[in-house]
Amino acid sequence: MSTTTITSTQQDHARVLSVSRSSSHTISKSPAPSITLVTGLGVQGDCHSGRNVQHQSLRQANPGAINLRQVHLVSTESLRQVSAKLTSAKPLLAGEIGENVTTEGIDLPSLPRGTELHFVDDQESGDRAIVVLTGLRNPGPGIDKCRPGLKDLFTVPYESHMVARHLAGVMATVKQGGVIRPGMAIKIIRPAQAGPLPVI
Repeated sequence: MSTTTITSTQQDHARVLSVSRSSSHTISKSPAPSITLVTGLGVQGDCHSGRNVQHQSLRQANPGAINLRQVHLVSTESLRQVSAKLTSAKPLLAGEIGENVTTEGIDLPSLPRGTELHFVDDQESGDRAIVVLTGLRNPGPGIDKCRPGLKDLFTVPYESHMVARHLAGVMATVKQGGVIRPGMAIKIIRPAQAGPLPVI
């Protein structure tokens, strides 16, 4: 599949704000100094890592399905947008809704399916971690265990009540393993022809 680099200014400021993981199926994940991506599997030591689906409800329905949710990414802009609607004064923290990578400067849901995110550290010459976007996260009722009412706040409806925009982040698979840490730049590469991200 041929790819082209996004030329918009959004890429100039795209970076990793925080990284998180959890070895157990909890709603939130704990921030870490770094995470390691493993090709074809996901985040090393994370409960959602695996070639086959690891999400509990999806695994019950089809345990042999390919894991399209190896890495979960959410933008801090989405977290701020939802936090502004919370009745409590405490804003959502990085990792609180279960994402592995919290980004800044990227409108993640607007990117097409098959977009690659390359995590770049100018001071290191090793392999770059690369993920490929597979879909939009569809927040289930479990997210309300984090904060009551979050499921509804993470979707922006049309007047007809059909969901227009998902704010709970995007899912990805690992194309190339490597270390991701806060402060790393993100290079955005999208396919020459692709449709919008499906809800998965």
